[in-house]
Amino acid sequence: MAVWIVAGVAFLLALAALGAVRRSLRKIEALTQSYWELRYDYTRLRSQVARLDPEQAAALPPDPGPPAAVSFVPLASMRKKDQ
Repeated sequence: MAVWIVAGVAFLLALAALGAVRRSLRKIEALTQSYWELRYDYTRLRSQVARLDPEQAAALPPDPGPPAAVSFVPLASMRKKDQ
């Protein structure tokens, strides 16, 4: 009997975890969509400014581009060289 109770509780926990993961995925998808919409609007507005005032467009900072991915850096490469 105790085995069935443990299995039932584990099943309910698994369902709760699945629901939490699905909510998180929806939030991530919405954030990603918002990010790309903002990037599109930024680029569109920047091109409009460049058409209206070419001198001001030259003074604008360059487009930052998509966020850089973090890459793996081995600790051995960060080791101090013998002096």
